[in-house]
Amino acid sequence: MSIQSVGIIGAGTMGNGIAQVCAVAGLDVVMIDINDAAVERGLSHISKSLDRLIKKETLSVEDKNAALKRIKASTSYADLKGLSLVIEAATENQAVKEKILHQIDEIVGKDTIIATNTSSLSITKLAALNSDPARFIGMHFFNPPPLMALVEVIRGLQTSDATHRAIIEMAKRIGKEPITVKNSPGFAVNRILIPMINEAFFVLQEGLASPEDIDAGMKLGCNQPIGPLALADLIGLDTCLAVMEVFFENFSDSKYRPCPLLREMVAAGYLGRKTGRGVFTYDQ
Repeated sequence: MSIQSVGIIGAGTMGNGIAQVCAVAGLDVVMIDINDAAVERGLSHISKSLDRLIKKETLSVEDKNAALKRIKASTSYADLKGLSLVIEAATENQAVKEKILHQIDEIVGKDTIIATNTSSLSITKLAALNSDPARFIGMHFFNPPPLMALVEVIRGLQTSDATHRAIIEMAKRIGKEPITVKNSPGFAVNRILIPMINEAFFVLQEGLASPEDIDAGMKLGCNQPIGPLALADLIGLDTCLAVMEVFFENFSDSKYRPCPLLREMVAAGYLGRKTGRGVFTYDQ
Protein backbone atom coordinates (compact mmCIF):
# COMPACT_ATOMS: atom_id res chain seq x y z
CA MET A 1 0.00 0.00 0.00
CA SER A 2 1.08 3.58 -0.63
CA ILE A 3 0.92 5.82 2.41
CA GLN A 4 -0.56 9.24 1.63
CA SER A 5 -1.74 10.45 5.03
CA VAL A 6 -0.31 10.18 8.52
CA GLY A 7 -1.72 10.67 11.99
CA ILE A 8 0.69 11.47 14.80
CA ILE A 9 -0.21 11.14 18.46
CA GLY A 10 1.86 13.62 20.43
CA ALA A 11 2.81 17.20 19.52
CA GLY A 12 5.98 17.28 21.60
CA THR A 13 9.55 17.26 20.35
CA MET A 14 9.33 13.93 18.53
CA GLY A 15 5.71 14.26 17.41
CA ASN A 16 5.98 17.73 15.90
CA GLY A 17 9.31 16.80 14.32
CA ILE A 18 7.79 13.75 12.61
CA ALA A 19 4.79 15.85 11.55
CA GLN A 20 7.12 18.43 10.00
CA VAL A 21 9.10 15.83 8.06
CA CYS A 22 5.95 14.18 6.70
CA ALA A 23 4.28 17.47 5.74
CA VAL A 24 7.39 18.80 3.96
CA ALA A 25 7.49 15.52 2.00
CA GLY A 26 3.94 16.13 0.75
CA LEU A 27 1.91 13.90 3.07
CA ASP A 28 -1.30 15.05 4.74
CA VAL A 29 -0.83 15.06 8.52
CA VAL A 30 -3.13 15.03 11.54
CA MET A 31 -1.23 15.91 14.74
CA ILE A 32 -3.09 15.12 17.97
CA ASP A 33 -2.39 15.97 21.59
CA ILE A 34 -4.40 16.18 24.80
CA ASN A 35 -5.38 19.86 24.60
CA ASP A 36 -5.35 22.88 22.31
CA ALA A 37 -2.37 24.46 24.07
CA ALA A 38 -0.23 21.38 23.42
CA VAL A 39 -1.04 21.21 19.71
CA GLU A 40 -0.54 24.97 19.32
CA ARG A 41 2.90 24.66 20.89
CA GLY A 42 3.64 21.87 18.45
CA LEU A 43 2.57 23.96 15.47
CA SER A 44 4.60 26.92 16.72
CA HIS A 45 7.67 24.74 17.03
CA ILE A 46 7.19 23.44 13.48
CA SER A 47 6.83 26.98 12.13
CA LYS A 48 10.04 28.11 13.86
CA SER A 49 11.88 25.01 12.66
CA LEU A 50 10.81 25.69 9.08
CA ASP A 51 11.95 29.31 9.45
CA ARG A 52 15.42 28.06 10.35
CA LEU A 53 15.46 25.97 7.18
CA ILE A 54 14.46 29.06 5.19
CA LYS A 55 17.38 30.99 6.71
CA LYS A 56 19.69 28.15 5.67
CA GLU A 57 18.18 28.39 2.17
CA THR A 58 17.19 24.73 2.19
CA LEU A 59 13.47 25.57 2.11
CA SER A 60 11.42 28.31 0.45
CA VAL A 61 8.70 30.40 2.05
CA GLU A 62 6.22 28.79 -0.34
CA ASP A 63 7.31 25.32 0.77
CA LYS A 64 6.87 26.31 4.41
CA ASN A 65 3.35 27.60 3.83
CA ALA A 66 2.41 24.50 1.86
CA ALA A 67 3.74 22.21 4.59
CA LEU A 68 1.84 24.03 7.34
CA LYS A 69 -1.38 23.77 5.31
CA ARG A 70 -0.97 20.00 5.20
CA ILE A 71 -0.96 19.75 9.00
CA LYS A 72 -4.27 19.55 10.84
CA ALA A 73 -3.97 20.11 14.59
CA SER A 74 -6.53 18.26 16.66
CA THR A 75 -7.43 16.93 20.09
CA SER A 76 -9.86 14.31 18.74
CA TYR A 77 -8.95 10.72 17.87
CA ALA A 78 -11.94 10.72 15.52
CA ASP A 79 -9.77 12.68 13.05
CA LEU A 80 -7.65 9.54 12.59
CA LYS A 81 -10.38 7.86 10.54
CA GLY A 82 -9.37 7.14 6.95
CA LEU A 83 -5.63 7.74 7.39
CA SER A 84 -3.05 5.41 5.87
CA LEU A 85 -0.75 5.37 8.89
CA VAL A 86 -0.91 6.43 12.54
CA ILE A 87 2.31 6.89 14.53
CA GLU A 88 2.20 6.96 18.32
CA ALA A 89 4.88 9.39 19.55
CA ALA A 90 4.01 9.83 23.21
CA THR A 91 6.27 9.66 26.24
CA GLU A 92 8.38 6.52 26.76
CA ASN A 93 6.00 4.88 29.21
CA GLN A 94 4.48 1.42 28.68
CA ALA A 95 1.12 2.18 30.30
CA VAL A 96 0.70 5.49 28.46
CA LYS A 97 1.54 3.92 25.11
CA GLU A 98 -0.79 0.97 25.70
CA LYS A 99 -3.69 3.32 26.46
CA ILE A 100 -3.04 5.44 23.34
CA LEU A 101 -2.59 2.43 21.06
CA HIS A 102 -5.86 0.95 22.32
CA GLN A 103 -7.65 4.22 21.46
CA ILE A 104 -6.08 4.26 17.99
CA ASP A 105 -7.10 0.66 17.34
CA GLU A 106 -10.71 1.44 18.22
CA ILE A 107 -10.92 4.33 15.75
CA VAL A 108 -8.96 3.50 12.59
CA GLY A 109 -10.00 1.23 9.74
CA LYS A 110 -8.62 -2.25 9.12
CA ASP A 111 -6.28 -1.02 6.37
CA THR A 112 -4.54 1.55 8.56
CA ILE A 113 -0.99 0.72 9.64
CA ILE A 114 -0.26 1.49 13.29
CA ALA A 115 3.32 2.33 14.32
CA THR A 116 5.00 3.28 17.56
CA ASN A 117 7.98 5.59 17.89
CA THR A 118 9.14 3.80 21.05
CA SER A 119 12.90 3.80 21.58
CA SER A 120 13.03 0.66 23.73
CA LEU A 121 9.72 -1.12 24.38
CA SER A 122 8.78 -4.48 22.88
CA ILE A 123 7.05 -4.21 19.51
CA THR A 124 5.79 -7.78 19.83
CA LYS A 125 4.17 -7.03 23.19
CA LEU A 126 2.56 -3.81 21.96
CA ALA A 127 1.39 -5.51 18.76
CA ALA A 128 -0.37 -8.21 20.77
CA LEU A 129 -2.74 -5.53 22.11
CA ASN A 130 -3.91 -4.71 18.57
CA SER A 131 -6.96 -6.21 16.91
CA ASP A 132 -4.71 -7.00 13.91
CA PRO A 133 -1.10 -7.43 15.10
CA ALA A 134 0.10 -7.95 11.51
CA ARG A 135 -0.42 -4.25 10.80
CA PHE A 136 1.65 -3.11 13.79
CA ILE A 137 5.31 -2.04 13.54
CA GLY A 138 7.99 0.04 15.23
CA MET A 139 9.13 3.21 13.48
CA HIS A 140 11.82 4.79 15.64
CA PHE A 141 12.82 8.30 14.54
CA PHE A 142 15.83 10.00 16.08
CA ASN A 143 15.93 13.42 17.73
CA PRO A 144 15.55 15.89 16.11
CA PRO A 145 13.52 14.16 13.36
CA PRO A 146 13.90 16.97 10.77
CA LEU A 147 17.70 16.67 10.92
CA MET A 148 18.43 13.02 11.68
CA ALA A 149 18.42 10.72 8.65
CA LEU A 150 17.97 7.40 10.43
CA VAL A 151 14.73 5.55 11.08
CA GLU A 152 14.84 2.16 12.77
CA VAL A 153 12.05 -0.05 11.44
CA ILE A 154 11.34 -2.78 13.97
CA ARG A 155 9.32 -5.86 13.16
CA GLY A 156 7.38 -7.57 15.90
CA LEU A 157 6.92 -11.32 15.67
CA GLN A 158 3.48 -10.69 14.15
CA THR A 159 4.34 -7.87 11.70
CA SER A 160 3.44 -8.74 8.11
CA ASP A 161 5.78 -8.40 5.13
CA ALA A 162 3.29 -5.98 3.53
CA THR A 163 3.38 -3.70 6.59
CA HIS A 164 7.17 -3.78 6.65
CA ARG A 165 7.44 -2.95 2.94
CA ALA A 166 5.00 -0.06 3.22
CA ILE A 167 6.92 1.53 6.11
CA ILE A 168 10.28 1.11 4.39
CA GLU A 169 8.90 2.83 1.28
CA MET A 170 7.30 5.59 3.33
CA ALA A 171 10.53 6.25 5.27
CA LYS A 172 12.43 6.65 2.03
CA ARG A 173 9.72 8.92 0.61
CA ILE A 174 10.11 11.37 3.50
CA GLY A 175 13.87 11.46 2.99
CA LYS A 176 14.97 9.04 5.69
CA GLU A 177 17.39 6.10 5.63
CA PRO A 178 15.58 3.11 7.17
CA ILE A 179 17.32 0.13 8.73
CA THR A 180 15.42 -3.04 9.69
CA VAL A 181 15.94 -4.31 13.22
CA LYS A 182 14.67 -7.34 15.12
CA ASN A 183 12.55 -6.80 18.20
CA SER A 184 14.79 -6.57 21.28
CA PRO A 185 15.00 -4.03 24.14
CA GLY A 186 16.50 -0.82 22.77
CA PHE A 187 16.69 -2.34 19.28
CA ALA A 188 20.11 -1.69 17.68
CA VAL A 189 21.13 1.94 18.12
CA ASN A 190 19.95 2.58 21.68
CA ARG A 191 21.26 -0.81 22.77
CA ILE A 192 24.71 0.63 22.05
CA LEU A 193 24.14 4.34 22.69
CA ILE A 194 22.25 4.54 25.99
CA PRO A 195 24.64 2.29 27.99
CA MET A 196 27.47 4.52 26.73
CA ILE A 197 25.62 7.59 28.03
CA ASN A 198 24.92 5.79 31.31
CA GLU A 199 28.65 5.03 31.68
CA ALA A 200 29.45 8.70 31.06
CA PHE A 201 27.24 9.50 34.08
CA PHE A 202 29.18 6.98 36.17
CA VAL A 203 32.42 8.69 35.11
CA LEU A 204 30.91 12.05 36.09
CA GLN A 205 29.56 10.67 39.39
CA GLU A 206 32.98 9.30 40.31
CA GLY A 207 34.60 12.66 39.62
CA LEU A 208 37.01 11.27 37.04
CA ALA A 209 36.58 14.33 34.82
CA SER A 210 34.39 17.40 34.47
CA PRO A 211 31.33 17.30 32.21
CA GLU A 212 33.12 19.51 29.69
CA ASP A 213 36.20 17.28 29.66
CA ILE A 214 34.17 14.06 29.38
CA ASP A 215 32.41 15.39 26.31
CA ALA A 216 35.59 16.87 24.83
CA GLY A 217 37.35 13.54 25.31
CA MET A 218 34.68 11.61 23.44
CA LYS A 219 34.46 14.19 20.68
CA LEU A 220 38.20 14.51 20.13
CA GLY A 221 39.20 10.95 20.98
CA CYS A 222 36.30 9.02 19.42
CA ASN A 223 35.33 11.44 16.64
CA GLN A 224 31.80 11.89 17.99
CA PRO A 225 30.04 15.07 16.81
CA ILE A 226 28.51 15.64 20.25
CA GLY A 227 29.61 14.43 23.67
CA PRO A 228 27.55 11.81 25.54
CA LEU A 229 26.45 14.19 28.30
CA ALA A 230 25.33 16.92 25.90
CA LEU A 231 23.58 14.21 23.90
CA ALA A 232 21.80 13.01 27.03
CA ASP A 233 20.57 16.57 27.58
CA LEU A 234 19.31 16.65 23.99
CA ILE A 235 17.54 13.28 24.25
CA GLY A 236 16.18 14.01 27.72
CA LEU A 237 17.62 12.51 30.89
CA ASP A 238 14.23 11.02 31.75
CA THR A 239 14.17 9.20 28.42
CA CYS A 240 17.72 7.90 28.92
CA LEU A 241 16.76 6.63 32.37
CA ALA A 242 13.57 5.00 31.07
CA VAL A 243 15.53 3.11 28.41
CA MET A 244 18.16 1.94 30.92
CA GLU A 245 15.40 0.70 33.20
CA VAL A 246 13.91 -1.29 30.33
CA PHE A 247 17.33 -2.86 29.69
CA PHE A 248 17.87 -3.66 33.38
CA GLU A 249 14.42 -5.20 33.73
CA ASN A 250 14.54 -7.26 30.52
CA PHE A 251 18.14 -8.47 30.50
CA SER A 252 18.55 -8.89 34.29
CA ASP A 253 22.20 -7.95 33.83
CA SER A 254 24.00 -5.59 36.23
CA LYS A 255 25.84 -3.92 33.35
CA TYR A 256 22.54 -2.17 32.56
CA ARG A 257 22.10 -0.73 36.08
CA PRO A 258 21.08 2.95 35.73
CA CYS A 259 23.64 5.32 37.23
CA PRO A 260 22.43 6.71 40.60
CA LEU A 261 23.42 10.23 39.49
CA LEU A 262 21.19 9.90 36.44
CA ARG A 263 18.30 8.85 38.68
CA GLU A 264 18.99 11.75 41.05
CA MET A 265 19.02 14.35 38.28
CA VAL A 266 15.75 13.07 36.85
CA ALA A 267 14.20 13.17 40.33
CA ALA A 268 15.34 16.80 40.60
CA GLY A 269 13.66 17.66 37.32
CA TYR A 270 16.97 18.30 35.56
CA LEU A 271 15.89 16.66 32.32
CA GLY A 272 18.10 18.48 29.81
CA ARG A 273 17.37 21.00 27.12
CA LYS A 274 13.59 20.71 27.44
CA THR A 275 13.71 21.98 31.03
CA GLY A 276 16.63 24.37 30.56
CA ARG A 277 18.90 22.35 32.82
CA GLY A 278 20.44 18.92 32.69
CA VAL A 279 24.14 18.20 32.93
CA PHE A 280 24.53 21.64 31.36
CA THR A 281 22.39 24.78 31.62
CA TYR A 282 20.51 26.20 28.63
CA ASP A 283 18.70 29.41 27.76
CA GLN A 284 15.06 28.56 27.21
